[in-house]
Amino acid sequence: MDLTDINLLDRDVFTDRVPHDWFTYLRNHAPVYFHPEPPPGKGFWVITKHADVYTVGRDAHTYSSDQAKGGVVGLEDLPDGANFNEGGRLMLTTDPPEHTRYRKLVNKGFTPRMVNALEPHLRDLTVAIVEGAIAKGTCDFVVDIAAELPLQAIAELIGVPHDERHKIFEWSNRMIGSEDPEYNVSVEEVQGAQIEMFMYANQLAEQRRQEPRDDIITGLLNAEIDGDKLTEMDFNLFFLLLAVAGNETTRNAIAHGMNAFLENPGEYDKLVQDPTLVNSATEEILRWASPVMYFRRNVLQDTVLRGQEIKAGEKVAIYYCSANRDEEVFDEPFKFDIQREPNDHLAFGGGGPHFCLGANLARMEIRILFEELVKRVPKITAVGPVDRLRSNFIGGIKHLPVDLSAAHASVG
Repeated sequence: MDLTDINLLDRDVFTDRVPHDWFTYLRNHAPVYFHPEPPPGKGFWVITKHADVYTVGRDAHTYSSDQAKGGVVGLEDLPDGANFNEGGRLMLTTDPPEHTRYRKLVNKGFTPRMVNALEPHLRDLTVAIVEGAIAKGTCDFVVDIAAELPLQAIAELIGVPHDERHKIFEWSNRMIGSEDPEYNVSVEEVQGAQIEMFMYANQLAEQRRQEPRDDIITGLLNAEIDGDKLTEMDFNLFFLLLAVAGNETTRNAIAHGMNAFLENPGEYDKLVQDPTLVNSATEEILRWASPVMYFRRNVLQDTVLRGQEIKAGEKVAIYYCSANRDEEVFDEPFKFDIQREPNDHLAFGGGGPHFCLGANLARMEIRILFEELVKRVPKITAVGPVDRLRSNFIGGIKHLPVDLSAAHASVG
């Protein structure tokens, strides 16, 4: 292999696998690599080492997330004038100090009290989801289990009625899966999904103004820092971020976790025999899955990283999926080990201003799901191939057919 074999813009490669052979080569031979891009693109820097991904992610003064500078999604440049969050502030695509003020506003809805209060209800939802799938005998683990829990959790969190939760699933798939042939979504349909979601968010906001509740939506509408409140478009964009990010990423972490257990049945057996391993198993699932494979940053000032001169105006891609397999940080990084300690993965971004707001909620969902699953199903087998999302941004699994017929007759 050499550098000319590597093409991180080829989405079809990611349909077959995450190209960890490429990332391993880059970590060992070109950890800060300038990746070419077809004209009129100017190319982008690829950052693959754990320490560098961590450093870049925490340095917003040098590496910007601002949408006006290029945003965080898309290695190729957007057409002139394309602005995902025009008219509002999407927390993901702002820099401090604006990001800091905005994050203080939305943090009101993610206090430990609010998240922890959800656990009993999330567990009830999980039991119903798992037992419903068991009743089928064979099922699509992604559609029937991995998608359902985050979907129901986010719906609960943001006040979407239970029987309307699949609107979020459909909007999310249209926005995130737009490059996948199964979803076959045009640019117009992606924009349509955003508009539909914004209209729905406005209706929800109006309901909460009329009938306030002790929930995140009411909290966001009422939150105020130094006289600053969310505008209507701010609220719409945050609803979109919660609905898509809080749904897709956890769904894919759970799906990758199950697929890892299917490929490593001894690890599943360990969890069945000793469910107290669920916390370390959750961290290993997150490391293994890296559901967001990279985020983009945009260079504000000339800098140097590992001896490479990086110029203001250039693009940088920080690859979490590579950092989480870094041989300098993880012993046997390609071994799925639910007892891995320590496990300093960067699945949530590794700290810094953009550390994942929903990290504790995601951990809770993964933990509860596998706790309830191993109680009921001591053995799971695959009954069909894993079907991966065609995306070089989201590490997604669309379908994973499994046999759950080895379920216990009763749960103690």
